[in-house]
Amino acid sequence: MFNAHTPKQGSLLLSEPFMLDPNFERSVVLLCEHNEDGTVGMILNHRSQLILSDVMDVEVVDFPLYIGGPVQNNAVFFLHRAIDKIPDSTHIYEDIYWGGDFDLAIMMINEGYLSTDEIKFFLGYSGWTAGQLGEEINQNSWAVHNKFSTELTFITDGEDLWKQALISLGPKYAHVANFPKSPNLN
Repeated sequence: MFNAHTPKQGSLLLSEPFMLDPNFERSVVLLCEHNEDGTVGMILNHRSQLILSDVMDVEVVDFPLYIGGPVQNNAVFFLHRAIDKIPDSTHIYEDIYWGGDFDLAIMMINEGYLSTDEIKFFLGYSGWTAGQLGEEINQNSWAVHNKFSTELTFITDGEDLWKQALISLGPKYAHVANFPKSPNLN
């Protein structure tokens, strides 16, 4: 169904609408690292039942926590667009950064200097060994999006994020955004 493109650091991956792997059903993954050794990404639209204060000592109670992927799901990672507030971060794409001074980020949240439209936290990450992601793209499991609005990254409604990302790929993909989750129920 999908067309293969070459992924790179900062690309979005959009899962094929009927992907069988429940970890990646209707997923939008931001690639944080992509090189000859493999790939690391964060699923942007799978919100967990937890909030950040369930796993960290933070005073802000309404900060959502997302499932970044099935790898190392006992660790917390973060993406942000606050390079002026969180130094030592890895630049991913346009104004999106990965990691940085974790303690400073938590302090900034507690003091009200960071909000959910600037930073997103994840349990675990998504990972592929060398060549694995390329094989999955060639099998049409993923659409690769290399030019997207960074606003997509911080949409908090998971289904809306997936739909908006598909629509932003253009008319060839926009119709897929309206596919039901379970077509056999129609």
